[in-house]
Amino acid sequence: MSSDALLSFAGIDKRFAGVPVLRQVSFAVGPGHTLGLVGENGAGKSTLMNILGGNLRPDAGQMRLSGQAYLPSSPADAARHGIAFVHQELNLFPNLTIAENLFLTRFPRLAGLPWIHRRPLHERSAALLHQVGLTLGPDTPVERLSAGERQLVEIAKALHLEARLIILDEPTTSLSARETETLFALLAQLRSRGIALIYISHNLAEVLRLGDDLVVLRDGEVVGSGPRAGFDAHRLIALMVGRSLNQLYPTRSKWVGRPAEASSSQTSPHDATPFLPSRGPAQGERLPDDRMGRDSPALEVCGVSQPGIVRDISFTLERGEVLGLSGLMGAGRSELARILFGLDPCARGTLRLAGQPLPPGSVRHRISRGLAFLTEDRRDEGLCLEASIADNIALVALRQHSRPPLGLLNRRALAEAIRAMRQSVRLTPTARGEAPVKTLSGGNQQKVVLAKWLLARPRVLILDEPTRGIDVGARFEIYQLIHELADRGAGVLVISSELEELIGLCDRILVMRRGEIVDELGRAEFDRERILKGALGA
Repeated sequence: MSSDALLSFAGIDKRFAGVPVLRQVSFAVGPGHTLGLVGENGAGKSTLMNILGGNLRPDAGQMRLSGQAYLPSSPADAARHGIAFVHQELNLFPNLTIAENLFLTRFPRLAGLPWIHRRPLHERSAALLHQVGLTLGPDTPVERLSAGERQLVEIAKALHLEARLIILDEPTTSLSARETETLFALLAQLRSRGIALIYISHNLAEVLRLGDDLVVLRDGEVVGSGPRAGFDAHRLIALMVGRSLNQLYPTRSKWVGRPAEASSSQTSPHDATPFLPSRGPAQGERLPDDRMGRDSPALEVCGVSQPGIVRDISFTLERGEVLGLSGLMGAGRSELARILFGLDPCARGTLRLAGQPLPPGSVRHRISRGLAFLTEDRRDEGLCLEASIADNIALVALRQHSRPPLGLLNRRALAEAIRAMRQSVRLTPTARGEAPVKTLSGGNQQKVVLAKWLLARPRVLILDEPTRGIDVGARFEIYQLIHELADRGAGVLVISSELEELIGLCDRILVMRRGEIVDELGRAEFDRERILKGALGA
């Protein structure tokens, strides 16, 4: 270990229920340097950072901070030592102002009185916002801020705590390209002031761009470390997954979809076919034609409009098709998905699922008809964080595992289905079914959300940013699951901000801009420049 290191780990071990999650982890980061920390979900990154932040204690090994032994007893103790975290899921109170969030635990007080002294609160907050390049007033409610602005407020909180080391966990997952560049410029300023950074991300390009040194974790061990010059994306991937990945997207035997020249706006109604509710197919089975509507697409959207949100949206999702939805932030992609799933109102338009009309109604009705939605916001909308992993996976499939006529739950069959689904999505083996889902890493939480919907065996699955915060190895596995679902006859709608992901995964891509579909590309027409021009209006 370098003698001038700000922080060093030496031989850190940690076990949960006898299962090792960290084994002899050793590395260091110096003042004014950025250390890029990468690894698959479940590699031990979160556990290591929880030890650093005082949430967990190591079973063996030692940490040193500025040459002194360091073992925080709590997150507050870590903060007193100058350790600050900027989490992937931001810890701000949207109903409070920026200033109130910055000084939540350290409000300036009027001398001898229990009241907040507003003038220094405002002045100190304004100075912190100036440091991070925010021109907003300290009294601005956080709920009015964009994702990028909230990220900068989190960094301002770290500066207020006079942090010597800032840990950033997937800081750009919700940021636009412009906001990302603003963040990177600020990080460069922090480094120039001697502040050390640990940058955790599955975006390998960002890690290679920002990191002075890189550390790769796999199965709780350091399998690669050293200066950035010794790494490229291929080596990082090989170290992370333990093998070389020659391709990032699985090969599909048969690409499907409507011909490229067919207009997505010319959707004609089909004759209604009887809907026969049924338990979904077993793994490998194909959805039978009498369920899906023999001659009907999986989903038809015609003229869907909501003032100020989307306008005259029309497209068809075929059975067995993976359809991509591209566009810039604010184009209306996520808003459209929420309308289709019944979460938000629709002023005009019609929907047909497997040839049958979908009337305006509850989310429960759509789920019972076979429509599923993996939301972009997994923590607030996709999971019950206090509930167990098993209970989260079972949430929408309880009816399928109940026995008539009383509707009693077949617990044995449900438990077996959950076990099989955990294996199917390759949930980390250390994640016990009875453990609260909040104890999982972000990537494994995403796998739980996906398992929940796959267990319901949907006819149509809408995926909004399905691989956000997911490592490269797990991404490949999720892509395989998407293709398997489509191969069984389901329609899959994928919303993603990563153009490469849509090109590698989808049969067809729709491009949205300002609430409208402005272009449609068949697989033979996929072209980055054309898609970007459509999204930008160029």
